[in-house]
This record gives sequence, structure tokens and C-alpha cells, in this order.
Amino acid sequence: MAYIEVVAGLVLLVVAGDLLVRGAVSIAQNAGISKLIIGLTIVAFGTSAPELFVGVDAVLGGSPSLALGNVVGSNIANVLLVVGLPAMIAPMTCDAPRLGRNLSIMLLATALFMGVAFTGEIAWPQGIILIAGLTAFLVYSGMRARHGCEAESGFDGMEELNEEPESYGKSFLLVVAGLFGLAFGADLLVAGSVDIARDFGVSEAVIGLTLVALGTSLPELVTALVAAVRGHCDVAVGNVIGSNIFNLLGIMGVTSLFGTVPVPDSFMEVDLWVMLGASMLLIPFCRMRSRVGRFSGMIMVIMYIGYMVYLANNGDSASVMGLHFE
Repeated sequence: MAYIEVVAGLVLLVVAGDLLVRGAVSIAQNAGISKLIIGLTIVAFGTSAPELFVGVDAVLGGSPSLALGNVVGSNIANVLLVVGLPAMIAPMTCDAPRLGRNLSIMLLATALFMGVAFTGEIAWPQGIILIAGLTAFLVYSGMRARHGCEAESGFDGMEELNEEPESYGKSFLLVVAGLFGLAFGADLLVAGSVDIARDFGVSEAVIGLTLVALGTSLPELVTALVAAVRGHCDVAVGNVIGSNIFNLLGIMGVTSLFGTVPVPDSFMEVDLWVMLGASMLLIPFCRMRSRVGRFSGMIMVIMYIGYMVYLANNGDSASVMGLHFE
């Protein structure tokens, strides 16, 4: 039953997240809001809504370590899998405009997140710091984009912004359905994940790093794989960088407002450093404006598999890590 809950929760999160984004974008377009503002806010936040709902539900349900594992694990999977697997099909180019600058911001966000995490917990004061960092990034991105052509801001290529907007009534129904679906899907996913963790005797943090993180990264992975097959994977690396920034600053920042998230010692000793190392793998490709080829992609995938094997063999039990299941 727990596995059914996890699968049903993931499907609901994907479908509901899409409904929320499409409804909110249509409302904004009908209100005459520019594509730039919609792209920086509604689309960016909407596509991160599944991870956000999972994080908040986990904290409110007494499983905060699962929320932390989801964010850290998703960022690791985004680089090693979402970039690595499609690169094995077709090279992933790293010469898009602003890619190097956004990578630097992602690394700064990673450093800020690690600094906050090394205090031993992420509570609301640390969450305010993370949210302030995200706000600064959005304001900076908006100012940079406004100085150029809006078409060059990167949001013209978003599918949601190129479709005819729905009516206000239908858009509102889409938003409501999306919000309800996200809440219900997140609750199913968290409940099923905690049951699986209890059955296998591993911590919620390990389940967050593996099952939940991989599940919430599947939409990005499928999109990147389809783009690679069609030969249109130029923006995949940029999407990964943007997603990682939102995960660290936005999702974890907002989640911490609903309850304190303790940081297990295993994160400070291993997992946070794996996340930083995975992020730094993109530096040479972006600095040289080169491509992530098949061999590099294969190495990334092998590294991810190795990390999963490590977690499977060394995942501390809940009692050892001082965690508990509700």
C-alpha cells in the first residue's frame, strides 16, 4: 500500500503542478502581465510547487528530515541524472546566454545553504535569510532582463507562455484543482515514504535523498530526455541551474517557516558535500562554453549510481541518527 501511495502521490503532484502553472499563467496573461514577470515568478514558483508542498507536508507531519533530504537529493539528481542521462543521448550544450552567471549564483546559493545547514538546524530565521537570497536573485534577474530584449530573457521559449490563455473562469478552476491536487499528492507521497522508511529500518532523511528526491526530479528528467531525443536540449542545463537555486533558497526557505528542520550529522559529513561536488562539475563546461558529451554524461550517471549504492549500504537507521517516525 505504501508503494501505491508513493506512485499515486507522484502522479498527482506532476498533474496538479501542471494545472496550477497553466491556470496561474492564463490569469496573469489575461491581466496583461508581461512574460518576463510571469516567467520569473509564476512559472518558476509553479514548477517548484510539488517539491514545496512535499516539504511543507513533511514538516507539518513530523518528518522534517524527509524535506531536507528531498531538496539535497533533488539537487544532486538534477545535475548527475537530468544532465548526465540526456547527455548520453545527445551532447548538452553550455553556451546559452547568462548560463555562467547563473551557475555562479547557484554556487553562491549552495554555499549559503551549507552555511545555514552547518548551524545544525534550519529554523525560521535561517529560512528568512534563504528567502531574502531568492528575492535578491529574482530582482537581479528581472533588472538584467529588462535592460535587454524581453525575448532574450529566456522566457519566450516557455511552452506555457506561448499558448492562448484560458478564460478567467477556467483558469481559476485550474488553479484550485492544482492546489488541491498538490496538497493531496504531497500527503500521499510523504505518508507512503515514511511507511517505506519504517519498513526498511532507514531514516526519513535517506528516503528523502533517494525515493522522494528521484520522484520529484522525474518531470525534469523526462523533459530533458525528450528534448535530447529531438535534438533540442540546449536549455536543459539552464533549467537545472534555475531549479537548484529555487530548491535551496525558495523551497527550503518557505518550508522552514512551518517548522524547524534539523540537519543530521550525516548531511554535514557527506550529503551536503556531494551536492556541492555535483554542482561544481558544471563549472568547466560552462566556463569553456562547451558541451557535456556522452562520456561525461556516463561518468555523471555512474557517480549517481555510486552515491545511491553508498546510501543503501551506509544509510543510518533512525535510532542511530536520533530521528523518529510519527
